[in-house]
Parts: sequence; C-alpha cells; structure tokens
Amino acid sequence: MTSDGGGFHSNRWPQSAAELAKIRLVLEPGAPYATETIWARALGDGLFVLDNVPFFAYGLSLGDKVYARPTSESILEYSDVAERGGHSTYRVVLSDSVAGTRAEAYWQELQALGCDREIATSRLWAFDLAPGVDIHRVYRVLEKAEAEGTWTFEEAHVGHDVG
Repeated sequence: MTSDGGGFHSNRWPQSAAELAKIRLVLEPGAPYATETIWARALGDGLFVLDNVPFFAYGLSLGDKVYARPTSESILEYSDVAERGGHSTYRVVLSDSVAGTRAEAYWQELQALGCDREIATSRLWAFDLAPGVDIHRVYRVLEKAEAEGTWTFEEAHVGHDVG
C-alpha cells in the first residue's frame, strides 16, 4: 500500500497503519531508489507476512512470509523469504500520452479476472495476482495494453505455476 496523507491506495480493504509494520527492502543497483518500505503483519519471532504489493523490489509478492530483523536504527530490515504465498506481482507504467480512461478500462478487465491494484503515482501501478487468478489471461491483457501503447509492464515476481 502506498500512503498519501495517512490514507492508503488499495482496493483490497481499508486498514489501520497501527496494525502493520514497515519493513525496509534494499533494492538492486540501478533501481530508482536505494530502498523501499513495504507493509507487513507480524507473525512473531522475526517472521512477517507481506501486506502490500512491492513497487520496486523484485522476487517478492503480497502474502509472502519473510524474515526481518531490527537494525541499529530500530528499523525492520528484510533478510530472507521464509515461505511463498503463491501470489504474482506485475507493475505497469502508464505512457505519457495515454488517456486515463484507456488504462482504467484495462484495469477493470484485470479486476474482473481477480487482480488487485495498488497505486504509487498516477503513472505507476502494481498488480497482485492471487493464487487462483489465471495468470495466462492476465498476461494477455497486459500484453494487449502494452501493444496499444497504454502502458509498459514488467514481471516483478511470478509465484504461480505457469507450467
């Protein structure tokens, strides 16, 4: 989830930030930022379940159980994946010239397929595909929108069995 004046931009459910912890992820070289923070729910003994879709990190998805440890600055820092949640993460960057209605129409199609969306900026969206979502149908919609110039997309993590 992204925060904007205390509100969250997620179509999953409204939540209180008091129920969540922030975990800092160190990003790969070349990323637009050095770190990203992601919301998580504490499970105990340094184990957390990720509670939002990463916007810049690769290899992680909503629902993954991860280990995090406090740093000397009392910040929780990601250390490793404990268990995969079976979700997949895709991100899109809307083109400069795209009319928002075209992107929203594609979003409605993805939502009908069972995807959830979180919004970082007006041009950067992240999609969560829960384990039961047909990843092949979603991929076709993502490709169609990209071919029409609505957005570019990337796979950040595939947790689905694509075989």
